[in-house]
Amino acid sequence: MVTALPGLSPAQEAGVREALRVAGCRSGLRFAAYLGPAVGPRRHFSERLHAALGEEATRAVLVFVDPGDRALEIVTGPHARRRLPDRECRLAAMSMAAAFREGDLADGLVAGLGLLADLASRRR
Repeated sequence: MVTALPGLSPAQEAGVREALRVAGCRSGLRFAAYLGPAVGPRRHFSERLHAALGEEATRAVLVFVDPGDRALEIVTGPHARRRLPDRECRLAAMSMAAAFREGDLADGLVAGLGLLADLASRRR
């Protein structure tokens, strides 16, 4: 699992991990999250993290958040993209960004993952 969540309390990390699990069960897609700085260009780094999911990457959704740079990327594999087009990913990103601006990183991730799962489930 390509989930790295430094900076969260153990309870917050457990909440995000549970949200990842639930999102996967509800949608049938593979969800992963990375919280931290990018190594190199942000989009390239998030795409490499997504590719690291291996065979699951085709049906995976990776949420990358760099709180220091106030950056957010959502990367989807080909199968996941059919169920979560860019427009819907932007909606989830805006929801997460609003929570992040309020300083609510963990709850923003949980809510965003829930929204992505809801949107993906509609096209199942």
